[in-house]
Amino acid sequence: MTPPPVLVVGAGPVGLTAANLLAARGVPVVLVERNAATSDEAKAISLDDESLRTLQAAGLADTVLEIVVPGTGTRYYDRKSRPLFHARGPEPYRLGYPFKNQFAQPELEKVLLDALRARTGVDIRFGTELTDVADAADGAVATLRETGGDAETQLAVSWVLGCDGGRSTIRELRGIDMTGTSHREVWLVADTTGDDHDERYGMHHGRPDRPTVIVPGRDGRCRYEFRLRPGEGDGGTRPDFATIERLVSPYRSITPDQVERCTNYTFNAVVADRWRDGRCFLLGDAAHMMPPFAGQGLNSGVRDAANLVWKVAEVWHGRADEAVLDTYEPERRPHAAAMVAFSERLGRVVMTTSPARGALRDATVRALLAVPWGRRYLREMRFRPRAVHEAGLVAGRHRLTGTQLPQPRVLVPPSLHPRPLDEVLGDGLALLGVNVPGSAWDRVLRALSLDGPAAGRVALVDVALDERLPRPHPGRDAVADADGRLQAALASARGRFVLVKPDRYIAAVFSPLQTAPVARLLAQCARAEHGSAERRAG
Repeated sequence: MTPPPVLVVGAGPVGLTAANLLAARGVPVVLVERNAATSDEAKAISLDDESLRTLQAAGLADTVLEIVVPGTGTRYYDRKSRPLFHARGPEPYRLGYPFKNQFAQPELEKVLLDALRARTGVDIRFGTELTDVADAADGAVATLRETGGDAETQLAVSWVLGCDGGRSTIRELRGIDMTGTSHREVWLVADTTGDDHDERYGMHHGRPDRPTVIVPGRDGRCRYEFRLRPGEGDGGTRPDFATIERLVSPYRSITPDQVERCTNYTFNAVVADRWRDGRCFLLGDAAHMMPPFAGQGLNSGVRDAANLVWKVAEVWHGRADEAVLDTYEPERRPHAAAMVAFSERLGRVVMTTSPARGALRDATVRALLAVPWGRRYLREMRFRPRAVHEAGLVAGRHRLTGTQLPQPRVLVPPSLHPRPLDEVLGDGLALLGVNVPGSAWDRVLRALSLDGPAAGRVALVDVALDERLPRPHPGRDAVADADGRLQAALASARGRFVLVKPDRYIAAVFSPLQTAPVARLLAQCARAEHGSAERRAG
């Protein structure tokens, strides 16, 4: 018997991403959105390289690249609007894509929605709201109602993914509180057209008299954000054109028809007290809301989807035990919470309204720029929290365990044409043998029970370092370094095996003598396979 579909609540970028990832993994999806169409509001504006890599897993990266500006990071300016430093990230194309990419959210949502409509097994319902959800024996029952109507229908679903934003209905129905701080300072945000800015980076002007953010986009679009002084506007209201014109005038002239959308907003720095309640999960702003200064609100939500969806899909297909879903929050919550706190700190420092604090900030930054390690710290954004899975589906304590595997280009036989690594790894678990002999492979595959029928659920890949040719072996793929980046990423794992999860985070790095913890981890990912097959056959 086929399980019922997965319900995704909310058709913002996170919900659309989650729905596309589920459909790409063969899971039927019902997507509901209370509004009549996707949003036309000024919201997220930056996609990072990890988000693009996630969209690559859904076959959407190339399409999304058509609507973004492949960016070069963020340039920070001092209290007198003089350049301080340019933060470009740790390494260009480390994950296969530019580090930071500007976009217009309405365009992104249209691209994601069009892609979802083209997939099979997808039911999209705009103008529909969730009014209740109750757990059942093998799933949940969702109560839906057309927005503004009275008639309700019930829908049996396997799981419910709450991607319904800061005012999440799922969170409210499940009685889940959020902990953190609501900030009172008001910012004006305006998306404009006909702009001459052509920089491929965001600009943060740390002027205490008027903290300002400018983010150029494509085709003459540009985002402006200004911190308002007391009395200049209230959160949740639309500013008048005279205010917009006055604030934008130092940077450009503007006419009313060149203001695409604008609003005054305040922000929150909060995290949901729990991210799972029975059959319901929270993702994106429903799980965490953060100030915009690090550009990580949407990107954190996409990370949530990347982490959770593959697990939901494995459970839905009967290939993993439901207990694997309990690893979602332990893997994602620490980094999301750290990013919320970091965004708050960054705003206090970069966007301060205190002249004394601004002067101290500028002096400190210039002192750091005077020494090599300080320049690396700032320009490579080493001050930003790093995503590491310290709990959940991880085993062992190698320095790579829990970190994300980069995506270099690799040489793949027989053609040896360079290809992105993820194309070789596939969409499931992958076991990499880094400069290991065939005898080590034989021992590890036996110990992990991957030498029989179960072998097909894990991609097996020989990794050749030291500028050697890849040598394919029956049952295993082979890759070699194309540009030195594979060597840099996996040199510390030489002579070992690396187990990579579908979201490309490393679950374990181990020798042929250290297989027991990895065997237990793999069993957790596949414990229900036999029982589920019997249940469906019945």
